[in-house]
Amino acid sequence: MFTPRFATSGLIVCVAIIARLAPKVNATRLALGSQTLGSQTLGTQTSVNKRSGEGQTGSRQTRRVSSAAMTMMLAWMAVSVTPASAKAQTFQAPPPPAIPSTETPSNPVSVGPAIASIRPGQQSGSSLDTAIPVPAPLMSLLERGGEPDSIAQLRLLEKQCQRIAKRAESCTVSVQIGRAQGCGVIITESGYILTAAHVAMRPGKSARVTLSNGRVVLAKTLGMNRHVDAGLMKIELGQNGSDPWSHATLGKSEDLAAGMWCIASGHPGGYDLTRGPVARVGRILRTRLGAIETDCALIGGDSGGPLFDIAGRLIAVHSRIGNDVSENLHVPIDFYGKSWDRMQNGDAWGYLPGFRPVIGVRGPESSSVTVYPGSPAEDAGIETGDSIDQFGDVVITTFEDLKKAVADTMPGEQVAVWISRNGVSMKKTLEIGRDE
Repeated sequence: MFTPRFATSGLIVCVAIIARLAPKVNATRLALGSQTLGSQTLGTQTSVNKRSGEGQTGSRQTRRVSSAAMTMMLAWMAVSVTPASAKAQTFQAPPPPAIPSTETPSNPVSVGPAIASIRPGQQSGSSLDTAIPVPAPLMSLLERGGEPDSIAQLRLLEKQCQRIAKRAESCTVSVQIGRAQGCGVIITESGYILTAAHVAMRPGKSARVTLSNGRVVLAKTLGMNRHVDAGLMKIELGQNGSDPWSHATLGKSEDLAAGMWCIASGHPGGYDLTRGPVARVGRILRTRLGAIETDCALIGGDSGGPLFDIAGRLIAVHSRIGNDVSENLHVPIDFYGKSWDRMQNGDAWGYLPGFRPVIGVRGPESSSVTVYPGSPAEDAGIETGDSIDQFGDVVITTFEDLKKAVADTMPGEQVAVWISRNGVSMKKTLEIGRDE
């Protein structure tokens, strides 16, 4: 079973944080060399101050610690994973107050009327959800972000992140569709799962969903808004008896701002029973239409996983990595509410800029094609004059059929294609490209 553990490699970061806070607690300020907190030591870039507009002061002998360093310290203290042989020091959250569950919350968080109406039992304090009461000293960090102003506040933030990481385990799931793998987050007692569109791929696909304890259940993909990389799935009925599924508490993303703290959960590299979900503590770098950018490092396998605020509320879903390792993009939760009806009905539409699927062919009204040199189609062995008879599960009779079938795929996906050449039928495997 996975247990959040403390790692000894974080000592230098703790020293750095004490140095940062020391002037505020009348302690002696520590002198730090200019490379102590560099990316070579921490494996990350100390770029948050530049993005948030904070000035960097100090000399070669004394340097103020950046908020990226504080992020790394909290990630180490709260949820760093070490080998099983290491000594574990865990924080057990006290039991939440009992609040009667109702079919619809009395005060649902505003993320769109459709998604709010299907959130049974999502009040703060339910034993099934992820909401954690926020201590009064942390309210300023929840509402405005920024850096802790004392060691006591820093330790309180550490414990709060530990609690949320623990709660997030039961609703953070690994999703496997064919050979593709990603994550998802359960959001209702009935088993609706939010994920990334590129993880769900297309409507009607069967998926294997692995819970944090290793149990595997089956789900079906529903719809997806590919403009923002939002996808929806549903665990198939009859797999949990009469028991409800543990689920995330829904938050909202409209008021998020740079500097706010967040906790990312997921299965980087795929599901691992001996490790479980991995949580990373970070801060929001910036927000823009359709995306939230944080310094919570994501890697392959994390896509579709949840991003929480320090109240344990789901504020976004992991999408993709940006241009830098510290730039990680997430789908704001509000977009799931806005797209809920269409996704629930199995609609799929749009594509991310730079991610439009292509195979590199053109054609007339028939299914006969002309192949562009160097295209994915040529790489798959398809030649000019071939007739594409079937693309994946779709029977092709016209070029318009082929265009629709390609539009329903994702770049990087491998598709079986049946073609006819000089009266001979043959099968090819084609990897979808993207129009950059």
